[in-house]
Amino acid sequence: MKTLTLAVPSYNSAAYLHRCLDSMLPQDDDLEVIVVNDGSSDDTSAIAHRYAAQHPGAVRVVDKPNGGHGSAVNAGLDAATGRYFRVVDSDDWLDRGALTALLGVLRGQDRLDLVVSNFVYEKEGKAHCHAMRYRSTLPVGREFGWQEVGRFRPDQGMLMHALTYRTAVLRNSGLRLPEHTFYVDNLYAFLPLPYVSRLFYLDVDLYRYHIGRSDQSVNEAVMLKRLDQQLRVNRAMIHALPPAGATPSALHRYQVHYLGLVCAVSSIMLIRAGRPEHLQQKRELWRDLRAAHAPAHQRLRRSSIGRLVNLPGRPGRTISVLAYRLAQSVVGFN
Repeated sequence: MKTLTLAVPSYNSAAYLHRCLDSMLPQDDDLEVIVVNDGSSDDTSAIAHRYAAQHPGAVRVVDKPNGGHGSAVNAGLDAATGRYFRVVDSDDWLDRGALTALLGVLRGQDRLDLVVSNFVYEKEGKAHCHAMRYRSTLPVGREFGWQEVGRFRPDQGMLMHALTYRTAVLRNSGLRLPEHTFYVDNLYAFLPLPYVSRLFYLDVDLYRYHIGRSDQSVNEAVMLKRLDQQLRVNRAMIHALPPAGATPSALHRYQVHYLGLVCAVSSIMLIRAGRPEHLQQKRELWRDLRAAHAPAHQRLRRSSIGRLVNLPGRPGRTISVLAYRLAQSVVGFN
């Protein structure tokens, strides 16, 4: 059995798939790379198969009809033989030294349910790249449980790019991401967490998250066109949140925090869309949260981000957008 499976969902990725795969290969026999060609119409499949021919036993290709990012992750998980599993989007890449360090942590053991590592926003045209690190929140370099997890900053969350799951955890959780839906990485980073009990924080900048392309799903203009999908994922998270007391208190606190980050993104996008029906959708989103989880709703509405995205009236919405722009400039997200 391989130690680690790296699943690479790929759709029309010919322009950057080389960079992604070259950052992982060659490696030792502990690593498996599965390129999931999600119905591409360019040379993605041909490139992937060339890598598979050059690295037999290390690279495999799954060719499938287009089903979206979630469908490709599902296919990668179904095909995985590694004890651990990580998703690397085809326009991103990994730091080779950090990948070696990750394999060193994972090799020869299967106690850990989740390994968290850092990721870096690699934004086009931006000289300084912001790194998301967890040194002030998670114990460094050792196994720990949820009771040792500290409080996350308002801008801080364990996104998909930070997570290496034990494969059995994902399968035992029954994770199946929806097809033909964007932003499902939030579900990937949220739904399996109640099945995680043993964590490890590896303080290395492993994942390089490339942003800034105009056609990316996280580009603001693209998000405004796909608000229905953002809200679909957001509501799925609301309905999946376990009630207080059903999971360790620190885990529940973190899941409420992460849910709040996604609600804030939805709210800002709806404010940016600006039409009366969008503002009504924003009110309905928070009402749905209150109906499903009144204590979580109360906590999030009282939080700094919750207050910021729910300021009243047109002046309040202007302040919300200005704060969003400031955070966008500092952190470097799209």
